[in-house]
Amino acid sequence: MILSPFEWTIAKRYMLPGRGEAFITLVAGISLAAVMLGVAALVIVMSVMNGFRAELLDKIVGLNGHAIIQAYGGRLDDWENVLEDVRKTPGVVRASPLIEQPLLGSFNGRVEAVLIRGNTQADINRLSDKVVSGDLSTLKPGENNVAIGSRLAMNLGATVGDTITIINPMGRSTPFGTVPRQIGYKITAIFEIGVYDYDQSFVVMPIPNAQTLLLTGNSIGMIEVKTVNPDTVDQTLAPLKSKLAGQAVVSNWKEINGSLFQALEVERVAMFFVLSIIVLVAVFNILSSLIMLVRAKTRDIAILRTMGATRRSLLKIFVTTGFVIGAIGTAAGLCLGFIVLYFRQGIVHFMEIVTGQNLWNPEIRFLTTLPSRTDPTEVIAITAMALVLSFLATLYPAMKAASTDPVQVLRYE
Repeated sequence: MILSPFEWTIAKRYMLPGRGEAFITLVAGISLAAVMLGVAALVIVMSVMNGFRAELLDKIVGLNGHAIIQAYGGRLDDWENVLEDVRKTPGVVRASPLIEQPLLGSFNGRVEAVLIRGNTQADINRLSDKVVSGDLSTLKPGENNVAIGSRLAMNLGATVGDTITIINPMGRSTPFGTVPRQIGYKITAIFEIGVYDYDQSFVVMPIPNAQTLLLTGNSIGMIEVKTVNPDTVDQTLAPLKSKLAGQAVVSNWKEINGSLFQALEVERVAMFFVLSIIVLVAVFNILSSLIMLVRAKTRDIAILRTMGATRRSLLKIFVTTGFVIGAIGTAAGLCLGFIVLYFRQGIVHFMEIVTGQNLWNPEIRFLTTLPSRTDPTEVIAITAMALVLSFLATLYPAMKAASTDPVQVLRYE
């Protein structure tokens, strides 16, 4: 919609009403602020929701792979051949043997539930960027060294160099019953993955050490698999499911964490719908401000019509006036949303100081920091929705102005 110089001049005049129309200016300013806040709220909430899902998926999948092949009974004896078949499957990027077993860890009189994780040396090295203290290179087969999560170290009061005792209830049999197996391991590294449940329980060691601790011989517990595309993991591993039927079960990340990610998706859609109502309310403000503007400018509209202004020109003038308010509010909302997202962690800390409450408890939120990931497609959709609604809100007042009969208005002037 291209405006002539005459139409643009009138539109700019109506965007900034005079002193006698301060109330209209106030309503227009409120409309602009409402659109800005609505768009900003949508951008902030959707980015945080996307960031929470993406960070959670990256950390869970990055640590456990896209799928787990677990033997019935918890022991995969012929795992070398199974591992070879998995690696030959088209679409599989990486496959690694893995041992996971919940046990007890003790240090200095404190006891915590731990999750023993036996990894290959290559998988252990992938944690190198998560290490907060110590050195992962000390974790070698035959040496009683382990790496533990930061929260577990905090709960036990242990640091690098201390010795943690791992207790395995499946110990040796004696005439007085089964004596739990207790082995001391030196803590040579502390890591922080960023997922609370992992950081408070994981004890990482080489696979041979885990086999010795658990008395499992050469068997392992499972094989973790990473595929080219996590969203098509079902199709990629379909041949393996049929081949391993009766021997092992193949579970992908969607099945293992299905309830969590489904709840996140439902909450994401619900939040988008609820926050969209804010933008809709802001659009009604644009509608009301334009209606008042048309009522206040009825005489001016009649004079313009007698001077030769067409109905189309008046329609374009008032559509532009309302649309520009919505467009400026949308642009301001995007800027405000990005600024808040950039300083989000500082804002959370400030709110915690003001309220005295822990607003981001990692025990509940899983992640240790407030995540954010902005989806350009969603930003475009939010922008388009705000602009379209702003445009639709201008149609009725603009058509009302265009249909003004100058004869009826000026007859009584």
